[in-house]
Amino acid sequence: MTTSPPRARPALAHSALARSARRTVLPLTAVLLLIGAVAGCGGRPTTHHKPGTSHEEAEGPVGELLDTRDESGHRYRQVPRKGAPEVKLTARPDSHDGWNLQLSVRNFRFTPDSVGGGALHGTGHAHLYVDGRKTARLYARWHHLPSRLVAKGTREVTVRLYADDHTPWAVKGKPIESTAKLTENAASQDTGPADQTVKIALADGKVSPAPGRVDVKKGQRVRLKVTSDRDDTLHVHGYDRQAPLRAGETTTLTFTADRTGLFEVETHDAKLVLTQLAVR
Repeated sequence: MTTSPPRARPALAHSALARSARRTVLPLTAVLLLIGAVAGCGGRPTTHHKPGTSHEEAEGPVGELLDTRDESGHRYRQVPRKGAPEVKLTARPDSHDGWNLQLSVRNFRFTPDSVGGGALHGTGHAHLYVDGRKTARLYARWHHLPSRLVAKGTREVTVRLYADDHTPWAVKGKPIESTAKLTENAASQDTGPADQTVKIALADGKVSPAPGRVDVKKGQRVRLKVTSDRDDTLHVHGYDRQAPLRAGETTTLTFTADRTGLFEVETHDAKLVLTQLAVR
């Protein structure tokens, strides 16, 4: 009687194990590919704020960090002049109040959604300085500077470009910035004809003449001439018109009373009521 040779069971077992391993490896590979795709899609450097690190350690390969620092302690990030960010600041009096600031930039893009991330060449934000005092952080080309933020004697404003990690962009050891001179607010320079002129003086917290009511016809032009012994801001409620008060000087504010009602004229900081305008 002939006996058949035994079947190769070990080979079958090995084949089954190989198929099982392939079923395990393939999903794991897919997961790794998916993670890699997500990480590489639309990401931005976010390496700062790691434990024990500073803003500047999010630098990557962009520029050279100098020992020179700004007023907040951030080191200058120097880049070659060729292709470096550029900015030019223009300040124009606003007919309503304050000044409109325009930033003309080259090789630079504002990235408000990336503030706090790593430095990328030609991106970031700007800081605004009024006579050397930081006043605002800017994320766009236009900014309105109210008169109330401008102290007596202010003559210039400066904007400086910063990277997303808060390091100031620099060329040859100097920050990339631009300065503009301030001219007087157009609202206080209005010298055209007025139907009514109201003169008021402020001294030692007292208003002269005593606050009263001024009758005005709708459509008339009203001129306020206010002399103050301290810095403040003149404000006309309802019309939302204002102008800076300088100690020892007379501020003139002229506007058209084109709305009816009772409107208070006051000082912004001291909150002194100077008069009331009854427009009918």
